[in-house]
Amino acid sequence: MAYVVTENCIKCKYTDCVDVCPVDCFREGPNFLVIDPDECIDCTLCVPECPAEAIFAEDDVPEVQKAFIALNAELAKRWPAIVERKEPPADADAWNRKPGKMDLLER
Repeated sequence: MAYVVTENCIKCKYTDCVDVCPVDCFREGPNFLVIDPDECIDCTLCVPECPAEAIFAEDDVPEVQKAFIALNAELAKRWPAIVERKEPPADADAWNRKPGKMDLLER
């Protein structure tokens, strides 16, 4: 079972989670991060580090966010690895906890 990044990461893209990942399983897109399910070792270290509370165990992804399981797997194949923390976008805090951001996802 892998961990999954869900909608609240869109346009927030905090990278605190990247710093604690022992296997570098995060992938970076323009305004969103995903976890490569083939690389994730289910260590749980990233979950408490996410200021947006956007990371869930696959079995615990909220029902309305289930599409993000497949989306993480798909985008992880296309996006490059991110292995160190970066500054979040300047407006990340303004986007945190705003619902309905799926249409804003940049691929």
